[in-house]
Amino acid sequence: MIQPAERLNDIKEYYFSTKLREINELNKKGKNIINMGIGNPDMHPPETVNNALKMAIREEGSHKYQPYKGITELRVSIAGFYKKKYNIILNPNENILPLIGSKEGIMHISLAFLNKGDKVLIPDPGYPSYKSITELVGAEPISYPLLEKNNWMPDLHSLKKLISKDTKLMWINYPNMPTGKNANINLFKKIYDFAISNNILIINDNPYSFILNDNPLSFLSVDSSFEYCLELNSLSKSHNMAGWRVGMVNGSKNNIDTILKVKSNIDSGMYYGIQKGAIQALTIDNSWYEFTNQTYSQRREIVYHICEKLNLTYNKNSTGMFVWAKIKDSKTSSIDFVNNLLYTKDIFITPGSIFGLNGEGYVRLSLCLSHDKLKEALRKL
Repeated sequence: MIQPAERLNDIKEYYFSTKLREINELNKKGKNIINMGIGNPDMHPPETVNNALKMAIREEGSHKYQPYKGITELRVSIAGFYKKKYNIILNPNENILPLIGSKEGIMHISLAFLNKGDKVLIPDPGYPSYKSITELVGAEPISYPLLEKNNWMPDLHSLKKLISKDTKLMWINYPNMPTGKNANINLFKKIYDFAISNNILIINDNPYSFILNDNPLSFLSVDSSFEYCLELNSLSKSHNMAGWRVGMVNGSKNNIDTILKVKSNIDSGMYYGIQKGAIQALTIDNSWYEFTNQTYSQRREIVYHICEKLNLTYNKNSTGMFVWAKIKDSKTSSIDFVNNLLYTKDIFITPGSIFGLNGEGYVRLSLCLSHDKLKEALRKL
């Protein structure tokens, strides 16, 4: 038997990969599991986006390889989107690199900047891929705590103790997943000053700006040179295009060119039709966002009732497509809580512990289910 690479020694299969397989097996046995664990938008993209894709299929050359940096029109649309939504000026030819989903950007950035033994500051709780990809490239993840008592914001004074000469990157994620905490420009400026003083590259993962959030903010606002910062963004959540795999990384020309060295050796460009659909998505008017958020707001009220039935506490001042809730019974682990709910009520939610040690004692509930499906979950309880 051929032995796996050593880099996989401490890597486990992604939690949702194994859990969704289990849920599929339960459904095959006659269960009807209500999946409230995944942030997989059930609403469709704008119809104009679907039409743009259909029309692009008929264009001459749409089946061919596309530029590694995406077509010019897509980068121009991303620049226009950032100017309109965040008031940030990006050069389409220098500051923007479209991605086949922003998740691949985490790998590209890590491969582009990290050597074996470099240290990476990773939020706890936080998106599990920050840690696993850091380990895959041979770097060392250093968790920094996000605590409820600190309003899920990093304590930069304590963070200094985690810094060493090998610390190279720091991941942040605001609006935050899983906690729903939003940031403000003052926090961003403090984090950026911290990065400059310690010669660290900050990457903000920013896919939730427009979901139940009245104050969309980009980390790139802190410095127009973008030298110490990158930002990942995506159309997966904001435009209900998760399966389309459309993301972007924005930053300085030097940093974008560095990432392109990796990306151009891994993929052969994004399908033309998807790029044309993304261009259309980036230009839709505010009424579409307002309708989408009205729907999520109505769903969130039902999820609050579900939390109350489950004896969970939650904070209404949060953003994004999830509700982050605390288990009142401190003796019950989040995994046990989730499994008990799955096996006794046929409802799946996400255990907070998969996001890190500081996620223990919490669970995450998705808003990506119809009104009727959420009502059904409430009836089951």
